[in-house]
Amino acid sequence: MAWFYSALLYLLLPLMLLRLQWRGIKSPAYRQRWQERLACYPPNSTTTTHIWFHAVSVGEAEALFPLVQQLQARHPSLSLLVTCTTPTGSARIKAVLGNSVMHVYLPYDTPDAVQRFIRHFNPQLAVIVETEIWPNLFHACARHCVPLYIINARLSEKSARGYQKLSALIKPALLPISGIAAQSDEDAKRYASIGVPVERLQTVGNIKFDVSIPTTVIEQGQLLKCQLFSGRFVWLCASTHADEELVLLKIYQSLKASAIPELLIVLVPRHPERFAAVNKIAGQLGLDTVLRTSSTPCGAATDVYLADTMGELKMLYAACDVAFVGGSLVPKGGHNILEPTAVGVPVLFGPFMDNFKDIAKGILQAEAAIQCQEPVELTAAIAGLYAAPLQRRLMVEQGKQFLQGNRGALERISQLLEQGLPLP
Repeated sequence: MAWFYSALLYLLLPLMLLRLQWRGIKSPAYRQRWQERLACYPPNSTTTTHIWFHAVSVGEAEALFPLVQQLQARHPSLSLLVTCTTPTGSARIKAVLGNSVMHVYLPYDTPDAVQRFIRHFNPQLAVIVETEIWPNLFHACARHCVPLYIINARLSEKSARGYQKLSALIKPALLPISGIAAQSDEDAKRYASIGVPVERLQTVGNIKFDVSIPTTVIEQGQLLKCQLFSGRFVWLCASTHADEELVLLKIYQSLKASAIPELLIVLVPRHPERFAAVNKIAGQLGLDTVLRTSSTPCGAATDVYLADTMGELKMLYAACDVAFVGGSLVPKGGHNILEPTAVGVPVLFGPFMDNFKDIAKGILQAEAAIQCQEPVELTAAIAGLYAAPLQRRLMVEQGKQFLQGNRGALERISQLLEQGLPLP
């Protein structure tokens, strides 16, 4: 099975490279650094890395940052490598960690590419964040005696069933894993069901609960609200996807006309290549839009504030009165609802929260968020929160208690990794 998987990857490799070029039409960053996807690096640049972390994209990278920073504070001489697969993830890694870590894209999972990658960076410990399973990469770690961990690990029922159907490929790939730090007991059981030995599994909780929002970020958001959004009730829609913005903007129009005359909607699309498309949708609806990059102040007639920047979401949460987290009105699995909770904002989300199922269940039980199954429910929820400032404050307090009661995964994972690494 492994040889068939590798042969298929080699056959698809030209198409994967062409796909980078195609995506590069809208997002030029996809066309850049393509050599890293093949593990082609400058000659004579081989190095040794104490820990290599892989976070597939923005969400996983944001969860990883506190862990990296804690390890750096405890062990300043650590040499760290952080990989990802998307330009947006790469931009965040560079913005947050800068030159304190090495950073490249993870190569495609072909045998020669992963061998070059391991030989070039010579990691002493490999750490995969959340869900990534790459058979050839995992085999390469075993071949080079690199201990391999999956942290903040989650595995949905659907993914587990899919892996079980490919057990001839997946089960051998899981054998080199030294340990899996699962988010929940259910995740641990699913990993066991696909072939991970039980003694290598432990439940440590979700590292995303350990999110810490700097005071400066909160202050910047509050200042932005005073300077740009004064007198407006601000509804922020974060990490939105295609087919969500149109629905959200129509809800805005309804609320503006019937219930909240001072309403302002702030849109933060998930992917930067969609900024222009979202701006066009707002224009087609006849809405007055201000782009964040335009530095134009919002006037009384402004309907939409489009955040066409990256890396400012936490600050923008601090500038709003209520937040909706996207990827949940359409079947994308949802996005991180703990960040706005940590900032101190009432949180709403839609029905599709497969990627955050346990968090969504817990925060609803804590009455710290509202889930809306249909657009009409979202409309009613925003109108209700507008009319009930006491309820907004109660949701914020209950959200903080929910976060506090689930913290601790960061420290447990730090200790796990420190035990597995010959620290300098």
